[in-house]
Amino acid sequence: MDALIPFNKPCATGHELAYVTDAIASGHLSGDGTYTARCHAWLERALGVRRALLTTSCTHALEMAALLLRLQAGDEVIVPAYTFVSVVNAVVLRGARPVFADVRADTLNLDETRLESLITPRTRAIIVVHYAGVACEMDSILGIAVIEDNAHGLFGRYKGRLLGTIGALATLSFHETKNVTCGEGGALLINDPSLVERAEIIREKGTNRASFFRGQVNKYTWVDEGSSYLPSDMLAAFLLAQLESSDRIQADRQRAWDHYADHLSEWARRQNVRLPGVPAGCEQPCHTFYMVMPALADREALIEHLRARGIASAFHYLPLHLSDMGRRFGGTEGDCPVTEDLSDRLVRLPLYRELTGADLARIVTAVTAWPAP
Repeated sequence: MDALIPFNKPCATGHELAYVTDAIASGHLSGDGTYTARCHAWLERALGVRRALLTTSCTHALEMAALLLRLQAGDEVIVPAYTFVSVVNAVVLRGARPVFADVRADTLNLDETRLESLITPRTRAIIVVHYAGVACEMDSILGIAVIEDNAHGLFGRYKGRLLGTIGALATLSFHETKNVTCGEGGALLINDPSLVERAEIIREKGTNRASFFRGQVNKYTWVDEGSSYLPSDMLAAFLLAQLESSDRIQADRQRAWDHYADHLSEWARRQNVRLPGVPAGCEQPCHTFYMVMPALADREALIEHLRARGIASAFHYLPLHLSDMGRRFGGTEGDCPVTEDLSDRLVRLPLYRELTGADLARIVTAVTAWPAP
């Protein structure tokens, strides 16, 4: 039997062990060491953002963003119904109310044409998610404070602009499932200069410790609300090796994504299966290759068909507005019909940089053998 092709496989690039060993030898294992500073500088230089701050996860970066915008009870935040739970948790932890928006059928991004009907005098922010790294239609969304959840979209672009640099705030994920990883980690990108100093304070447990280490104050103290959002410098060391190899990582993922797109298009047309679309003006970083099957039963049958051939695949998000918590905030069936439909039919194929040509050929052969005669 052929070896299992996993759905995801975090891949080292060559310098991770040396950097982590050096971080250990430095004697500084807590947050904001040498490697953390190097990651901050790398992200700020590569993305052109005012400030980048590593966090322990994208979840924590979103929570920091909610704190920075001073969300509170009575506020409303528009969020896509098709996304990960961290987006809404950041809102409800501040006592604010998530307002669920449906997504577009072509990109699975927040449907900008529905925003006007959702905005009220209580709307404080919009959280957009660049699904699969394909940009939301940002020109139609800007106006209210925007947080870009760019967990999928590092190095993606919208009309030439790098994702994560458009909204007032943006978040990144370095979870093991992402293109660039340190196992578990994230970053907050700050594009609004008025939020930089307070972001540093919130990240450092509500203290002005960052100013102290820059010599701007002679001692540090509690000045605001906050928490501990700093990752270990060992994780930053691992991450730096990945960031420095990001061009190679992206090229390998592009090769795999293009192979799927080229070799599955005719099969998809015959089987009424929709492959990912990338609208004009968008450049995507090959984070995810998904297929939208004709029906839930087809999706389930294909996953089992691939599993029987030693290939792991996966569905994705369930509609947040229909979850137990989503219903507590007023979500009901029919509120977001595109989300409800596509969530049942989407399946994702393996995509990581160490997929070989033989692996890709085997996956394509298995997919195109469905449905079995």
